[in-house]
Amino acid sequence: MTTSDFAYTGCDNLEAMAEAVNYNTFLVDTVDRHLDPDASEVRVLDFGAGSGTYADLLAERRITPECLEPDEDLREILRAKGYRVVDPDRDGERYGLIYTFNVLEHIKNDQAASEQLAALLRPGGTLVVYVPALEMLFTAMDTKVGHYRRYRRTQLNRILRNAGLDIVESRYCDPLGFFATLAYKALGPDDGTLNPRSLKLYDRALFPVSRALQLLTSKFFGKNVLVVATKSGAR
Repeated sequence: MTTSDFAYTGCDNLEAMAEAVNYNTFLVDTVDRHLDPDASEVRVLDFGAGSGTYADLLAERRITPECLEPDEDLREILRAKGYRVVDPDRDGERYGLIYTFNVLEHIKNDQAASEQLAALLRPGGTLVVYVPALEMLFTAMDTKVGHYRRYRRTQLNRILRNAGLDIVESRYCDPLGFFATLAYKALGPDDGTLNPRSLKLYDRALFPVSRALQLLTSKFFGKNVLVVATKSGAR
């Protein structure tokens, strides 16, 4: 992921998703669950940090990630918040945990990006990846925000294995979101915008139920894919 000539095309949707409290808490809980008990000693990287939605939530838990973000306007927001914004081509840092949420689908060469993520991990480090699932769910929203693809679980597993990582967890998430996205595809606006009120309603009323149901559906379908991988100490 480079910083040259990059501009995110869906900042209004990004702002809407920042209000999805239960959804965002689920993702931050996932990061927290994979941190060592003495998390203050673990260097954490937010890969594709956006405006700092997840970094802010982690900071509330006394975990302050460093941030990699290619959009210069968003980089300035991150700096203004006090985060260290890194350039992997110059800094040469290694991290104990990297998380990247809804980012790989924006990158044309996702295999190369996955190899960059693997290179940024220290031996024994953990990578948490969360991406949109299943091409049948591709909508005008995906087009609006510059998605190249949506993923099958086995597809993402293969990409990360090819980057030299070991898969420790792989599952589909948010099964009710699968049906909500199908409805959006059939009935939603052609310009790909999200309705903030509908998003908040889904997040408050339905996402907690969906989070519980994914225990039953995680191998089969969902709106997103979550994969956790590690880097062998020998690499």
